[in-house]
Amino acid sequence: MVKMDKIQLGKNGPMVSKLGLGCLRMSENFAAPLSNDADSIATIQAALDSGINFLDTGDFYGNGANELLIGKAIKGRRNDAFISVKFGSVMYNRQFIGHDLRPMSIKNFINYSLVRLGIETIDLYQPSRLDNSVPVEDVIGTVADLIKEGKVRYLGVSEVTTEQLLAAHQTYPITALEVGYSLADRQIENDVLPLAKELGIGVVAFAVTS
Repeated sequence: MVKMDKIQLGKNGPMVSKLGLGCLRMSENFAAPLSNDADSIATIQAALDSGINFLDTGDFYGNGANELLIGKAIKGRRNDAFISVKFGSVMYNRQFIGHDLRPMSIKNFINYSLVRLGIETIDLYQPSRLDNSVPVEDVIGTVADLIKEGKVRYLGVSEVTTEQLLAAHQTYPITALEVGYSLADRQIENDVLPLAKELGIGVVAFAVTS
């Protein structure tokens, strides 16, 4: 079987597969899952077998069910997987109802994520969005503390403005930026992408076939 090529995530980040596996639709979120748990676990394990180690999830995907699913799939092969987890979005009845980026909430979120995933450290941890409810410095500073505690390896951000990205990076070095990017949506080429390149931040693109 052909193995997936690896690439460094940002200037000082880890080596990860060029292709990642987004696990959103493996659990109920905005809609019903596209597959059952057995098929989803088989898909994740097949990805790992082919050298795709970057697994993307969120603690709000299926209200935690997605993390439980991934935890089952990677059991016994933790070293094969690079786990990226987003936090901060609050879902109810398939609807997004807001963000919770308070420091105490973040510390609570990660403990639940670690238990559900069955791991001791999350490889990449990032707020799903940054808003004005909590200062960027407080959000990023809290995750930086989690890195010091050994619960997180690298810090990322998702769907941010140039101002937010710069403020975050000035608080603690950002390893990765997750953002929508495709031939149909190239807006980031005008603002966020050049800044990420300047700062040495890796870009993780989603919805690339939209």
